[in-house]
Amino acid sequence: MHELSIAMSILDVVEEEMQGRANARVEAIHIRLGPLSGVVRDSLLSAYELAREATLFANTRLVFEDVPIVVFCTTCQAERPVQSIQHFCCAACDTPASQVVRGRELELAALELEEVNPEVEEVNVDQ
Repeated sequence: MHELSIAMSILDVVEEEMQGRANARVEAIHIRLGPLSGVVRDSLLSAYELAREATLFANTRLVFEDVPIVVFCTTCQAERPVQSIQHFCCAACDTPASQVVRGRELELAALELEEVNPEVEEVNVDQ
């Protein structure tokens, strides 16, 4: 299950990115995922939930953005979606497609951060 190593790598990248940001907490990690990435979304989510345990990101959500398959159609001379992953043809003219423009993505797109206020020391004043 290579999704576990991917989930651990995501957490490593996020941890590295958060170094030096002591006053921020990661609420969510946004991932762009294409159907041709070779990664099963549900498997990655399960692996992520396992990998995040006992880390600084134990309560951090993983949010997916689905990236559709887009090809360059030689007949239309334009980028077009495919009809389906099973029927890899231009949705506009039905020409078989071979040049994938989008749909292979597995990208860490964004981190959703929440600012954390430093603890304020409570002072008792005798009156």
